[in-house]
Amino acid sequence: MPSKITNSATDSEPQAARSGKARGRRLPGVKRKSASGATRNTAGVAERSNRSFFWLNRFLVLLATVVVLTVATKGFLKLQSLPVQRISVTGELEHTQAQVVQDIVQPSLAGGFLNADLRQIQRQLESLPWIYQATVRRRWPAALEIHILEELPIARWGQNGFLNHEGEVFHTDKRGDWSSLPLLKGSEGSAQSLMARYQRLVGFLRPLGLQVEQLLVDERGQMDAVMAGGMRLTLGAEDFLGRMHRFEEVYRSELIARREDVKKVDLRYKNGVAVTFRESSQIAEL
Repeated sequence: MPSKITNSATDSEPQAARSGKARGRRLPGVKRKSASGATRNTAGVAERSNRSFFWLNRFLVLLATVVVLTVATKGFLKLQSLPVQRISVTGELEHTQAQVVQDIVQPSLAGGFLNADLRQIQRQLESLPWIYQATVRRRWPAALEIHILEELPIARWGQNGFLNHEGEVFHTDKRGDWSSLPLLKGSEGSAQSLMARYQRLVGFLRPLGLQVEQLLVDERGQMDAVMAGGMRLTLGAEDFLGRMHRFEEVYRSELIARREDVKKVDLRYKNGVAVTFRESSQIAEL
């Protein structure tokens, strides 16, 4: 009887291995998911998440900016309407009252602390008599500081006017004893030049012990000066320096011992001076 020949290798392969191979086969009509496709999906989800987070951050920053600006605007508007609670006036005030300054400034502060026009207040104060310069500053949170520099009258000008140290004319209705100030008289518009002449004259006469009480300049520019005690100097309109040097020389050598008797010294001569004395009305040419 013929013997049956079997394949021992095939028969000896374990059933589990065969079943595993069977599972490893791809069934018809079934597609296997690709590993690279899963990676792309994950990256897309992450990108969408980052984009959403970026726009959320921008929205939060914008919202915070709007809140800050709103608060700042409300605070600024509130500060603008904040009234000035204190006005301080400083300076060496001799002819100006601090209360008067405060009363004048008060209407300009109706709009509040920040709305006050400091330049306008300054101009308003400097237009007042006796105020030469006004400095106006804000002092936080609700104060106004005003420093006053008063006019320094150097001389009287005309009937009720005065000249300051810069030769500027100012007027006042206040009464006072101004007789100690020298009197300057000149044509309209000549105040500054007359003040300059006065200061030069004082510079020459002070070392001689002479004090100017009046300085008069007529329309032709002829200048006369009256000293304390009554001595009169006729200076004319020309060669001021030459004539003053000549007077100084003559006064020191000839007149200082008799200065109380000297009534007039005429300096308009080219090479000398003419002196008029009181007691005998004599005229001496020196």
